[in-house]
Amino acid sequence: MNLPKHITKRNPNFRELLYNFFTTISGLSIFNWEILKQAFVPPYEIAEIKKHMNELGIKTFPIVSITGFIIGLVLVMQSEPVFIRFGASDYLPGATALSIVRELAPVITALIFAGRVSSGIGAELGSMRVTEQIDAMEVSAINPFKYLVVTRVIATTMILPILTIYVIFLSIAGGFVALTLSQGMNLIYYKNAVVSSVEFGDLIPAIAKTFVFGYIVGIVGCYKGYIADGGTEGVGKASTTAVVLASLIILLFDTVLVKISLMIWPM
Repeated sequence: MNLPKHITKRNPNFRELLYNFFTTISGLSIFNWEILKQAFVPPYEIAEIKKHMNELGIKTFPIVSITGFIIGLVLVMQSEPVFIRFGASDYLPGATALSIVRELAPVITALIFAGRVSSGIGAELGSMRVTEQIDAMEVSAINPFKYLVVTRVIATTMILPILTIYVIFLSIAGGFVALTLSQGMNLIYYKNAVVSSVEFGDLIPAIAKTFVFGYIVGIVGCYKGYIADGGTEGVGKASTTAVVLASLIILLFDTVLVKISLMIWPM
């Protein structure tokens, strides 16, 4: 393909960037197909999946706990002057809870999860690849793809919705603390306002899309680590690019999923 001279002169790496983009997309597609094929074929490695869920979930709880509480606290602090200006302060608890449930908690939790988990998976599998541990597993008649990749992807897919529900409750609690400090909010009134505003149909799309986000975090981290090369430099590159790529794909998918959820479960 011959590119215009003004493009190649302005950005000499454009051809390489374009090639890397399509290589990554095709590689992820093949990787995804292989995961879907092997995920339903025994043995299912249940013990390994539980181990990864335990490790990924427990180690992520501290950071999502702090973040979840601050989300609700800051959101109410920023929104309160606006609601008061328009004489709608009575709607503040319900509006903030609805924003947290439908969008803020799922997306922010997924991005934090991607930053912590994708990089860890990429570095771990990348280290195993460059030290030839994966090759040794293949020689030993062990399926490294199923044991290392499929188990981690299933674990991330299952653990992120749990973390999201936890963050939702913490964020709503943070909003209550903010309103208590500023207005002396009554707990019963706050609870009733939240319950009357947030319906079960608001929770379904929010939790459903976190399964997709968890799958994205797992597959991107495993893909970048599994194909890593170039020694320790390749491991570092796999770790950092996994975070960036997973976060970008999460935001892109969220745009599509929000539109779909609004068509199925309108507000």
